[in-house]
Amino acid sequence: MSVPYFYEALLTNNPTTYILSEETSKHCVQVLRMKAGDRIDLTNGIGQLFEATIQVADKKNTTVQIESIKTIDRASQKITLGISLLKNVTRLEWLFEKATEMGIHTLVPLICDHTIHERFKTERMQHILQSAMIQSQQVWLPNLSEPVSYETFLQNYEAPQKLIAHCEPQEKINIKNIKIEDDCLLLIGPEGDFSPKEIELALSKNYQAIHLGPTRLRTETAGLFALSVLKKF
Repeated sequence: MSVPYFYEALLTNNPTTYILSEETSKHCVQVLRMKAGDRIDLTNGIGQLFEATIQVADKKNTTVQIESIKTIDRASQKITLGISLLKNVTRLEWLFEKATEMGIHTLVPLICDHTIHERFKTERMQHILQSAMIQSQQVWLPNLSEPVSYETFLQNYEAPQKLIAHCEPQEKINIKNIKIEDDCLLLIGPEGDFSPKEIELALSKNYQAIHLGPTRLRTETAGLFALSVLKKF
């Protein structure tokens, strides 16, 4: 049976004991029916895994003894996904969840010329990323930006490799023929695609245009497909 795994952002480098957050305490005691002596694993989302034993089981303030600490290096590959906000926020949440499971480094919601979207709820999205990190038993939480304009992204984000996927009938390289760099920016547009002006602006900043196959994909499908091709394992 696997050991329950939780996210505790406030865990420091070398604790001997730690009081779990009320949310984690409630899940341990009321949902999982855990008691003193039971084992759990914890991460702070910045590369550390804490093996712990419950000392005092309390639904609000469970105390654990830290038995060991492991520090795990972040993957050398850093993919930053700049992707348009969507009118259907559930689809964007689904993409962010799956991207986290796949080990994405940074997620940046974009406001593009053709973007139609509801209000972006940062706290809810952070919770989705945390849950996906725990579900996939990782120790690094992806970086999540507040939504930014497309132009702001182009100005503020740099990497040795910069890719833009779009649907305009221009010269593009099949993503499967791309030689993947460790540090990569990937741009995915909204339902109505990037505008011609946005495409030209990206190309002027040395982005490489790519295509994702013969069919036209939804934004969230395009993002997940591209990540599955680019991600090194």
